[in-house]
Amino acid sequence: MIFLRFPVFDTRAFLIGKDFGAWPVYLFALQRPGRVSGIVTLGVPFIPPGSRNFHVLPEGFYISRWKVPGRPEADFGRFDVKTVLRNIYILFARSEIPIAGEGEEIMDLVKPCTPLPPWFTEEDLSNYAALYENSGLYGPLQVPYRSLHKDSTLSNPKIQVPTLVIMGKKDYFLKFPGVEDYIMSGKAKEYVDDLEITFLAEGTHFVQEQFPDQVNVLITTFLNNHT
Repeated sequence: MIFLRFPVFDTRAFLIGKDFGAWPVYLFALQRPGRVSGIVTLGVPFIPPGSRNFHVLPEGFYISRWKVPGRPEADFGRFDVKTVLRNIYILFARSEIPIAGEGEEIMDLVKPCTPLPPWFTEEDLSNYAALYENSGLYGPLQVPYRSLHKDSTLSNPKIQVPTLVIMGKKDYFLKFPGVEDYIMSGKAKEYVDDLEITFLAEGTHFVQEQFPDQVNVLITTFLNNHT
């Protein structure tokens, strides 16, 4: 998910991206730094190309499963769209990485009786399901899951514009190999000249839906400070 905001009388833009939407935002800033006033990303800091350590996770890791053509299609195809989305919101609102065991698929990790997160209503689910019933679920499998290997060949990448990263302290992404240390040790600041990272203590991977007012304040404050 990517948003653009152009300051008045300025040819540059603020770029805002969530999750995998953060990568095209960072890539644009690397390639066209003069067109960017600042960056906000939700859930994902800038991580240099080639630094992902997904290969050290078990075979049942959800990204490993979903990048295989046909496997998630068969997994999702056992359920209606609304059930698939329900399972995804339940799974990714947890603080543990979704990893299936032997003989399991990712959708099997959620029991039918498991309730939705309290901040995500049945009405929300119905509205999302209606959209995905029209578009289908398989476009998001192609981008990003089946294009992760197409890393940029940029050498010595460094973000040179003010950057705000908003993360939930209970985001499962922090459990990815090396991610928490990369952020907390200050290593992330080696690749971003002006980096601010804000954690919401109870936030999950869906921090923008869980705490929309707080996230909006953080974003608008950042925009005003750098316009």
